[in-house]
Amino acid sequence: MADKTISIRTDTTSRITLSLTDIHLKVQKPTRSNPTAHHNIPHRNILKATLEDGSHTLRISYLEKKKRKPMHQVVVEGTVEEAERTRAAEWVETVMAAAYENLGVKRCRRFMVLVNPFGGQGKGATIFNKKIRLVLETAGCPSEIIYTTHQGHAQEIARTLTLDDYDAVVTVSGDGLIHEVLNGFAEHPESKRALGIPIAPIPTGSGNALSLNLLGIEDGFDVLVATLNAIKGKPMKVDLFSVIQGGKRTISFMSQAVGLIAEVDLGTEHLRWMGDARFTCGLLWEIMKFKPCPVQLSFKLAENDKDKMAATVHANRNRAGSSASSGSSASSAELEDEEHDSLPPLKYLESSSDDWTTLDDEVLYVYAGQGPYVNRDWMAFPVSSPNDGLIDIAAMSRSSRGDLISLMDGATKGTSFWHPKVHYIKAHAYRIKPLKKKGFFAVDGESLPFEEFQVEVHKGLGTFLSPYGYYAAKFEPRTPSVDPRKESSKH
Repeated sequence: MADKTISIRTDTTSRITLSLTDIHLKVQKPTRSNPTAHHNIPHRNILKATLEDGSHTLRISYLEKKKRKPMHQVVVEGTVEEAERTRAAEWVETVMAAAYENLGVKRCRRFMVLVNPFGGQGKGATIFNKKIRLVLETAGCPSEIIYTTHQGHAQEIARTLTLDDYDAVVTVSGDGLIHEVLNGFAEHPESKRALGIPIAPIPTGSGNALSLNLLGIEDGFDVLVATLNAIKGKPMKVDLFSVIQGGKRTISFMSQAVGLIAEVDLGTEHLRWMGDARFTCGLLWEIMKFKPCPVQLSFKLAENDKDKMAATVHANRNRAGSSASSGSSASSAELEDEEHDSLPPLKYLESSSDDWTTLDDEVLYVYAGQGPYVNRDWMAFPVSSPNDGLIDIAAMSRSSRGDLISLMDGATKGTSFWHPKVHYIKAHAYRIKPLKKKGFFAVDGESLPFEEFQVEVHKGLGTFLSPYGYYAAKFEPRTPSVDPRKESSKH
């Protein structure tokens, strides 16, 4: 193996020492005021190391994040002595192996990049061209780039995608484009195989919940952290949902909402220019109106003990973290109907209601889905796991505006989960029957008719790229000050 330390000379005749350790690249740039100044770069952040034949220029590119500033690209380069040429070439290859193969990551992933220039505040194309494209090129990732021109365009592309040509699909947009890609994959001639193509979101839309869930609240809006996840992330199997309404089947990856939450989501479309703030404005307006949600909720129950769910999510997260660090992923035996290359059959469409539970309370909303964060201000599903084969359902009983306002206190930390007026359950499937004609129904933020529908879960049907192998949300357990006798989590 090559020596793990090498020295290069810059244009200013100063020297930079590069040392590769087991966990990071140490870049030493001595200055007069600080002769030992250095930066430690994790192997995962290294994009490329090269050595030019003619000039003997050694160049190394990496991504660096300082404190609370956004991640940025750094290039360090200098010349090596002629006598060091062979050793430098070996050193470069050692660095590249540490940055990719030793992490279980393929070099130069091939991407289909879908850029939505209209989403959110309309800056998707600008952000891609100014920040993201250069990082992908530096990492040597061949990318076919398509700028979407109309609603449903990404779905059309995914429906006919040549699967062998790409290692992942990168979406430069919000959650809406991911919804389109997944539904396009569901219509692909090889739908099961298509849904196995990993998706990596880069957040430039008004709703970026998936990015928050994959990267965490601190990094969920950092486009270069998300780009690094596309380059270095590991495939993570995730549950998908079939929404069946009027004989039509729609794939959902994030959420379904009726009542107040759907009205907040769909009723603020004209405020997309505000980014995430539109949801806060919409919520305040809906609290003032305080309308009940005229629906009947029935579900096939899996769990409704809140303490048990909170304990289970921690155990699942630790187990998933161990699998991610060892490079393992969900086995084919863990997935549904792996022998078929079509969508899984619907299990509960004709199911008897005998073993289903109906919630009798009048509610303000029913919110179902997966992924802890639904936006940066609300961890609505804090005990959600990527592939437990269940859907999380939260329904708030109608009580008072004060209760609704208190629900938002600590919402960023998921404390609404413990609210005594929130029924929170995990289910295999659920049904909604509207009791009035008018209302809103949102699926992954997209509007569907306010009509009767049913949802069921498909374990591990989808695939996202993840740096951790689990949802990056920190959910605090129940505090001792909460009296369990006063907090009803049962039906």
